[in-house]
Amino acid sequence: MAYCPSCGESVRDNQDVCLACGAELKEEKVVVNESGSQFGWGVLGFLIPIVGLILFLVWKDKKPSASKAAGIGALIGFVLNIIFISSL
Repeated sequence: MAYCPSCGESVRDNQDVCLACGAELKEEKVVVNESGSQFGWGVLGFLIPIVGLILFLVWKDKKPSASKAAGIGALIGFVLNIIFISSL
């Protein structure tokens, strides 16, 4: 599967323009192997929110689905930590 380097939306291999943002794709498509589930990255982000945030920021252009999973896990982990600490 390929993704637009500008916005991260999935694009077909034969597309010349991203339908989401209008960017020209030329040879700059980012190809990502999506063979496995991104559940593990979400769990890692949940357990260690700072790692999830770092992975989100590093991978947001090259691995959008793994980045999203790590970011969501980090956000949920952070919010639950705040709720737990404030209830003590």
